[in-house]
Amino acid sequence: MGNKLSLNINIKEPRWDQGTFMGRAKHFFMVTDPRNVLLSSETLEEARVITENYRAGITKPGLSEDELWRAKYIYDSAFHPDTGEKMFVIGRMSAQVPVNMSITGCMLTFYRTTPAVVFWQWVNQSFNAVVNYTNRSGDAPMTVNQLGAAYVSATTGAVVTALGLKSLASRLPPIASRFVPFAAVAAANCINIPFMRQRELKYGIPVMDENGNRLGESPNAAKQAIMQVVVSRIGMAVPAMAIPPVIMNALEKKAFMKRFPILNAPVQVGLVGLCLVFATPLCCALFPQKSSMSVSGLEEDLQERIRETSPNTTTVYFNKGL
Repeated sequence: MGNKLSLNINIKEPRWDQGTFMGRAKHFFMVTDPRNVLLSSETLEEARVITENYRAGITKPGLSEDELWRAKYIYDSAFHPDTGEKMFVIGRMSAQVPVNMSITGCMLTFYRTTPAVVFWQWVNQSFNAVVNYTNRSGDAPMTVNQLGAAYVSATTGAVVTALGLKSLASRLPPIASRFVPFAAVAAANCINIPFMRQRELKYGIPVMDENGNRLGESPNAAKQAIMQVVVSRIGMAVPAMAIPPVIMNALEKKAFMKRFPILNAPVQVGLVGLCLVFATPLCCALFPQKSSMSVSGLEEDLQERIRETSPNTTTVYFNKGL
């Protein structure tokens, strides 16, 4: 009996203090761990059962605290925090590094021709659309028509932006054209994320008090959440799309790269992957996952409702999405 796991461990919250950047970074290094993509359905299901049973006051015999936290982070990496549904595999944050390194590496390698720019920007924004939808905040579903319209708007905007920047870069030094993919991705994130989460901007996302009691839905909270996600996503792209072009520009002048040009793409992909391993969790950690805002920043009608139902509440909390 003395070895039985305590039921007082709060696994509704991350293991590390989310009030500090370092605590959030440790949390997101676990959530975005690329190895989680390789886990079997049986492992994910076992983690879900352990996590949900523990929340219900049931512990698996012999379960240690470290094993509980491991199960909780496997659960968090694969199941949506608001709906509890298993997320589409390439939309999970643990798939960000392997999928993004391949796409970004190709964008940085094949940037010289218009068809290549259009194709890889389309692939990238299609991937981003899946990620943005999978990691949306809230539990309200989007209809197929809404999802289709959002996808077409987001990808069209991104491709048009990329082509415009490519045309502009053609009048600049060669090194400048290498940064077209980054500028396009940064601009496209400002288009793609709001479009894919437009339902939240219209109807709001759930806001809660400090005890997790749902108080209503707020479009203002959605605006703050989406703005934070846009900043984080652009931040993720900076090292992966700004550092490799400089290195590759120098490497391509070397004799061995001229002799083996086939190495260009794999070297570029490897450099991008190295950057993303660190940039993805560190930029996710820029803002707390459980974001907050003052009640005074909410819509007037929601403020009035909160004053009536929960007069002592001055701050509300919400899942910002990823």
